[in-house]
Amino acid sequence: MPIRQLPDTLINQIAAGEVVERPASVVKELVENALDAGATRVDIDLEEGGARLIRIRDDGAGIAAEELPLAVSRHATSKIASLDDLEGVATLGFRGEALPSIASVSRFALISRRNGAEHGAALEIDGGRLGEVAPKPHPQGTTVEVRDLFFNVPARRKFLKAERTELSHIEEWLRQLALARPDVELRVSHNGKASRRWKGEGDLLSDVRINETLGEEFARNALRVDHSGAGLRLHGWIAQPAYNRASADQQYLYVNGRAVRDRSIAHAVKQAYADVLFHGRQPAYVLFLELDPRRVDVNVHPAKHEVRFRDSRLIHDFVYRTLHDALAETRAGSAVGVADAQPAYDPAQAARPDYNWRVPTRPLGLQVEETRAGYAALYGAPRAELAYGAPAPAGEAYAPPAGLDGPAPHPALPHSDDASLPPLGYAIAQLHGIYVLAETADGLIVIDMHAAHERIGYEKLKHAHDGEGLRTQPLLVPAALAVSEREADVAEREAPTLAALGFDVTRSGPQSLTLRSVPALLAHGDVEALLRDVLADLREHGESRRVAAARDELLATMACHGAVRANRRLTLPEMNALLREMEATERSGQCNHGRPTWARFSLSEIDRWFLRGR
Repeated sequence: MPIRQLPDTLINQIAAGEVVERPASVVKELVENALDAGATRVDIDLEEGGARLIRIRDDGAGIAAEELPLAVSRHATSKIASLDDLEGVATLGFRGEALPSIASVSRFALISRRNGAEHGAALEIDGGRLGEVAPKPHPQGTTVEVRDLFFNVPARRKFLKAERTELSHIEEWLRQLALARPDVELRVSHNGKASRRWKGEGDLLSDVRINETLGEEFARNALRVDHSGAGLRLHGWIAQPAYNRASADQQYLYVNGRAVRDRSIAHAVKQAYADVLFHGRQPAYVLFLELDPRRVDVNVHPAKHEVRFRDSRLIHDFVYRTLHDALAETRAGSAVGVADAQPAYDPAQAARPDYNWRVPTRPLGLQVEETRAGYAALYGAPRAELAYGAPAPAGEAYAPPAGLDGPAPHPALPHSDDASLPPLGYAIAQLHGIYVLAETADGLIVIDMHAAHERIGYEKLKHAHDGEGLRTQPLLVPAALAVSEREADVAEREAPTLAALGFDVTRSGPQSLTLRSVPALLAHGDVEALLRDVLADLREHGESRRVAAARDELLATMACHGAVRANRRLTLPEMNALLREMEATERSGQCNHGRPTWARFSLSEIDRWFLRGR
């Protein structure tokens, strides 16, 4: 067959195969055009899941009548004019292919009116056949109608799913958009009935869209994140580890306002949650990454679902560090959630508790002495001295009143909004030798004592090991490793990184490495397999936490064996010492395996159990 030029209609239909996968793809392209035009309200009318009709109406800048034929031409756009513009794209669309591609596989109509124009104008296209521009009444803005999608491409149309399935894809994309653009009102109708409305009354700092889009449960468990550095800013919400999902259905990432999927950032998020998430579960988050548009290439995917970063290693490390530090603050008892946020508790209060708020039926001296005794029982005398100071000098210690036999019960706790109150309250009992019950000003706290003590011990071991620094152990006989040429290239290029991780590795041939030293703590494990995994991470992500993860797994096992066991009876001072330590320990809301360590039951919730007040 001789080489020949394809007709424009066929060219547009081939392009449609890349851009228009299903009705949701059409909605995405048209709504993004509306947002780029400055729309503050967008109406989306659908029939039969978008297969029969998609109508997008906006109140944006509009299109001049004489530009309507150009708008449906290939590679025609008002968003870029030069290579410099392409390298710094700041709009959602820029390729100039969406409208002609959509028009080539549908019965298409474009009606628009620019601000100041006497009337609107309309242009109809039937399966790629261009009509004439005609005057038509229309308010400022643009309406795009797409009828009978794929009517002239039966092979594509038969691949469309059921009406409900196609509608769900559209709703999911609109949910993504609603999270990123709370300043825009979105109205959706299906088969003539209003189905959804997002009010355009907020900004990215508003919590309204989080409640509207992901629900109150996510909002109650969301941690606000906002960190800047190295020309980058990451902000948004991440869910507490206790709020996790079976799938990645609540993972939303935006780069400069564009919803994307990125493996490197997803890997960084997964690593940040690795120490606190239950096995096999997925974290939930809504994250916005902002950076200079010239540092990210958005022109790597026809539908603009993916991007490529110029400094992918820096981005990966920035996201990991930001989320890792945020999750470190998930201490037991901490109040989080955009729905019911409360003043933050200062963990330093755990070391210097203020008991003055309590009902003064017991002297302060006895309370502190009991708590010091609890610390000594759990963690030894030096720790107790550090937390509560040295014992009172002889002759100044509190003498209990006559008739006091054993520890007196703690007084009732008043209702209070004082942010200095211990979040976990004060212990009142132990249940079945497993759980500690604590009374707070507004309810009841239940603590899994083994899980909580396990996390406390684990964090102490990590801090102690980090303080010593990474120690390496030379191998008695250097090990020769047969690797692929690509792995050898990575090992040679990343030699300083490997040395920082505890591996002394040199390249000894095109497909061979020589290993001379390994991390001391992991010397008795399968260090060769660990090294291969590290090389794989460095090749794919430019960073690896395999060594730290292997070390943490070993330390977690040690902490588990050292934690208090079930059926060990604790005294009230010991229980209170555990509560104060939980409040001061990073990530104490979860044990080393990702299980929750505590649960809160408010007094109003308990009242509902017994129908009080009804």
